[in-house]
Amino acid sequence: MAIKAVVFDIGNVLIEWHPERFYDAQIGPNRRRALFAEVDLHGMNLNVDRGHDWRNSVYELAEKHPEWQDEIRLWHDSWLQMAAPEIPHSTRLLRALKANGTPVFALSNFGIGTFELACKAYPVLTEFDRSFVSGYMQVIKPDAEIYARVEADCGHQPANLLFADDRPENIKAAAVRGWQTHLFTSPLDWAERLVSEALLTKEQAT
Repeated sequence: MAIKAVVFDIGNVLIEWHPERFYDAQIGPNRRRALFAEVDLHGMNLNVDRGHDWRNSVYELAEKHPEWQDEIRLWHDSWLQMAAPEIPHSTRLLRALKANGTPVFALSNFGIGTFELACKAYPVLTEFDRSFVSGYMQVIKPDAEIYARVEADCGHQPANLLFADDRPENIKAAAVRGWQTHLFTSPLDWAERLVSEALLTKEQAT
């Protein structure tokens, strides 16, 4: 089936997302490993991605772990340092697709507050033809419901969508529904896929 629209994940596709790397720089690898072993920061973040209030989620978790209170609060207070930097080649690919007239959508696990902050820091996140953000939708990948809602709202059949995501479970869930998929490992591989699908020329994909 011909590809009629391209769907981008955001974290580790358009902007880097490595909380462990951030905490390693802030408190050192050993303390970071202890923190992440004792405190379910990623579980808290998934609830933010489901639509829970970002600041309240972080600060309430910090209150439960007073020995790590300052470190946990960094997840809110220094969040932009975790969600960095932008991946410039991916940004160029998105803009090249748009320039060719290919619809581009976002499908991302992202909180409401964090997405609004990220859009201010990274203007490319405001350039999608349509954004499907889990916090607003109150459902996260790889739940089948979020893909079904994209299908219902985007105006394209599953087989006409090409979806890039860095997490295998998210790719698998889309493929089960008939989406065309790409497991994102680098912007170079993604560029090659877009060229192979005749969505961009080699020159446009650089």
